Amino acid sequence: MQHIVAVNSNCYHGYSVEDAIEGIRKAGFHYIELTATKGWTVHVFPTMSFSRLWRIKEMLKRAGLTPIAMSGHCNLMDTGRLGDFTDNIRLAGFFGCEYIVSSIGEAHLKDNAVASNRQVTENIRSLLPYLEENGLKLVLEVHGEHGSGKILKRITDQVDSDLVAINYDTANAVFYGNVNLAEDLDSCVDSIGYMHIKDKAGGRQEWNFPALGKGYVDFPMVFEKLDKAGNACPLSIEIEFTKNGPANLEEVNRAILDSAGYLNGLGFQL
Repeated sequence: MQHIVAVNSNCYHGYSVEDAIEGIRKAGFHYIELTATKGWTVHVFPTMSFSRLWRIKEMLKRAGLTPIAMSGHCNLMDTGRLGDFTDNIRLAGFFGCEYIVSSIGEAHLKDNAVASNRQVTENIRSLLPYLEENGLKLVLEVHGEHGSGKILKRITDQVDSDLVAINYDTANAVFYGNVNLAEDLDSCVDSIGYMHIKDKAGGRQEWNFPALGKGYVDFPMVFEKLDKAGNACPLSIEIEFTKNGPANLEEVNRAILDSAGYLNGLGFQL
């Protein structure tokens, strides 16, 4: 089964969006996931000037990169952050994205509020009109306290909307959820609408997310389960290196190229 394969610009954390666009283009990809994650990677953001955002949009067009998704993480448990997330929805719509990604809690900021699944469900339902207006699907990332697909499926089932699904992050499920990856995928594969394909190396809670094929995530098994379920969700490469980060821009570009080669070897077309 053929999937859209994108690269998350968060791979270029610490580098510019121009660096990300150029590196991803040179590696032969045609899709990008833009990152607008407050407190971490801000390649695009609602507070940027219109002229700056328009220039980025033009750069993407010239590079032949389609922005399929935007990482716009906000704490969806915090009603005070829903306005920020609505701005991110509109920004994703401006770029023509089809998906917007968020964890339930903050991705890289301290949570200022926690809430029950019932409250989270109500908060997410309040966003449905904005998602529909901007032609977007919200995909909730396996992350933090919501570190497994099984946990997130409870929320997506309660929301009960075609506009809300799971963003399954293959390494986060190990790092945060300590799951058996095959079993967790089985529990939620029909609810996965998007996937961060991220590898994992080192100890379970060691920050070590290398190029694809350099860790121990069983990607052939992951792709086989998607295929058997008839799930053709987009795949987005995310590489976060170690806690020290990449040595330089060349290391990032090499990791993107290595990941492209790994996927080519499995029969994927970029």
